[in-house]
Amino acid sequence: MMNKVMIIGAIGAGKSTLTKALLNKELNAVKTQALNYEEWIVDTPGEYLENPLFYKNIMATSLEVSHLIYLQDATRQLSNFPPFFGTGMAKLPIGVVTKCDVENANIEQAIYWLKQVIGQAPIVITSAVEQIGTEHIRQLVGCNSVQEMRDYVERANDPQCFFA
Repeated sequence: MMNKVMIIGAIGAGKSTLTKALLNKELNAVKTQALNYEEWIVDTPGEYLENPLFYKNIMATSLEVSHLIYLQDATRQLSNFPPFFGTGMAKLPIGVVTKCDVENANIEQAIYWLKQVIGQAPIVITSAVEQIGTEHIRQLVGCNSVQEMRDYVERANDPQCFFA
């Protein structure tokens, strides 16, 4: 069985655009209104993160996947993730910083927020538009344990992909 990933992040953070980039599809993403299943990716609406009443939907859907991507937009001035949100679900976590190529991106702040959410896990700095970091995400989703992900990050030896 192929590993599957669910992408969680705020409205407008780049979940659908990243999904399209990971699947090598045209980047004509539109607002996700409901769970969107495409091949090995489950794209979630940003409302699932931004409204605590929807957390149960995230938890229930996490049962269908092997990995969870916690996505933080580097251009946002805040994080919508509660602290340690990612530690409550027993799935392999991957932190992803999006929009690293945008002029006002604050990558360091985005990394800080992700560390508060996922604890010890890989973080990938990405731009779906420029295809930066997308191959690292594909490789990490192919891993079946935290140790495999750690080994991949060490082999990759890329500052855009590191273990927090």
